[in-house]
Amino acid sequence: MDPLELLLHPVRLRIVHALSGTGRTVTTAQLCARLPDVSQATVYRHVGLLADAGIIEVAGEQRMRGFVERSYRLVRSRAVVDAATAASATVDDHRRAFATATAVLLAEFGAYLAADGADPARDMVGYRQHAIWLTDEERDRLIAGLREAILPVLANEPADGRAPYLLSPILFPLPAE
Repeated sequence: MDPLELLLHPVRLRIVHALSGTGRTVTTAQLCARLPDVSQATVYRHVGLLADAGIIEVAGEQRMRGFVERSYRLVRSRAVVDAATAASATVDDHRRAFATATAVLLAEFGAYLAADGADPARDMVGYRQHAIWLTDEERDRLIAGLREAILPVLANEPADGRAPYLLSPILFPLPAE
């Protein structure tokens, strides 16, 4: 299965999110707890697909009451759709990718709101939309500025005082008037 097909599934994308963070390891049981709306069999099946594809890898094994519990880590270099694949994607591929991304956003946001102590004001939750007019050059500068702001924090590791956040920038042209 190609990376686009693997990552264009809401459960697999949520597993990738759960494993995000440099060096973070998670057991399948922990993934099941993180995805309570997904059956255990489904989580195990998708973990297997991601492992077979090399997007996640076994980080360790521990014998527990007669079975082996595996912990997994994300292989960040494999959990991406490369530029050539993105450039060759069809309009329908992009439609499916966007639908998957928005489904995952809804699921992750729902899980956040369902958690004890969820406080959108305290956590500075934001979901704003702005229609903006840009030349190609202004658009390119905007994207470069966003990359410049985001890239340094992508390598942040879990640490005291840090919490995981999902940032999902979306940019596309609106129909011309």
